[in-house]
Amino acid sequence: MALTSPHSPNEPAESSPVARLRASGFVFLPRAAALRQLGGEPKDWEAFAGTWNDLSMDEHMADRGRYRRRRHGVFTMNREGAMERLPDAPHYQGLEHNRLNGGVDRSFATITDEMAESVSFGVLASYAQSLFSEVAPDVSRWFVEAHQFRIEARTGEPGQPTPEGVHRDGVDYVLVALINRQNIESGTTTIHDEGKARLGAFTLTDPLDLALLDDHRVWHGVTAVEPKDPESSAWRDVLVLTLRAAR
Repeated sequence: MALTSPHSPNEPAESSPVARLRASGFVFLPRAAALRQLGGEPKDWEAFAGTWNDLSMDEHMADRGRYRRRRHGVFTMNREGAMERLPDAPHYQGLEHNRLNGGVDRSFATITDEMAESVSFGVLASYAQSLFSEVAPDVSRWFVEAHQFRIEARTGEPGQPTPEGVHRDGVDYVLVALINRQNIESGTTTIHDEGKARLGAFTLTDPLDLALLDDHRVWHGVTAVEPKDPESSAWRDVLVLTLRAAR
């Protein structure tokens, strides 16, 4: 599937995701706009989204929460879009970036070959690489971490997409793609400046709604999710791709 350039010649330069990211440090692309960037919904989207049904419990929650399931994988990508999967490695964030769970190596179940080799994952990773490489033209190679998250919500036990609160990820750039929302309310993304003043807010509501973040310029958080129907299962599925210049 061919991707549209993040700075398409058919789109006014000032409205392109690249220009908007440079101007404000964040971009919200609702599904329709994201599909124009991605060239349409990937052909294996349903099977790709189905891999979120096989995530493992996150056993590293300092708040003892049992609401987060996840898988994790590491890759490199070059400016031409060639992607290589690396051996499994722990995920690490400093306490300055994650005051709840940071400061230690955290190992998670790894993403499956089915997910990593899917068309959908390739399309999203290639778009992230293309977009962020245009914003940062001096970077020739990226280190990419892929996180599959499912945040579950129960009556009296809201799910916390960002239990560490408003934070940075400690990388260069971040892409967040909504995979699915099931029977939940809220889950609003808030964007903040260096002084933590709010710059904007939006809610990922439809599959392939995208959030794009310059992690050096903005902080972000997501409000808790609660079930609409207390008798039914409720969850929020997202893919988070973080990119930093490879050393």
